[in-house]
Amino acid sequence: MAKYGAMHMEDSLEPEKMERFIQQKAGLQETIELAQHEINALKAHRKALNKHVDVNDLNEEDKFLKLSTQSKYLIDGIKMIAYRAETAMAHCLREFMPRQGEARRVLQTLYQADADIIPDYERKTLTIQLHHLANKAMDGVVEKMCEELNSTETYFPRTELKLILKVGAKQNLRDQDV
Repeated sequence: MAKYGAMHMEDSLEPEKMERFIQQKAGLQETIELAQHEINALKAHRKALNKHVDVNDLNEEDKFLKLSTQSKYLIDGIKMIAYRAETAMAHCLREFMPRQGEARRVLQTLYQADADIIPDYERKTLTIQLHHLANKAMDGVVEKMCEELNSTETYFPRTELKLILKVGAKQNLRDQDV
């Protein structure tokens, strides 16, 4: 009760005031007991519920939609293309890495890194400027991969913008004395 403010008698012990005080206290006690009973009933109801629900037991509007066979094939095709692209990039990275097994880890870090997209319509270029990675060695490996990809002179789809990949700003802030 102390958390909610204790109910106590501040005035003198006059019979009328004492009777009102006892009635208020009884009313509050009854409210507390009803709330406690409701809490216990809700806990019992929650405990009786199944922890796992079978899909067949769901209402029609709550059931999951099953993908059609064609949709599955499309999604599987996209996954395979993405995996093969990642494998090709990992193969490209391995040439520049002292430890061959870390190529996919570097790529995963690269995929989560921030980048700036800088279109230049006059020069017809689209520069993807990757932010610096965890360390200078990783930056060096990714810079070499960018050079390799830039040598393909790829154009961004449905545009006349040549894709240029870079790592970081023109000057590396890590190399500056502060």
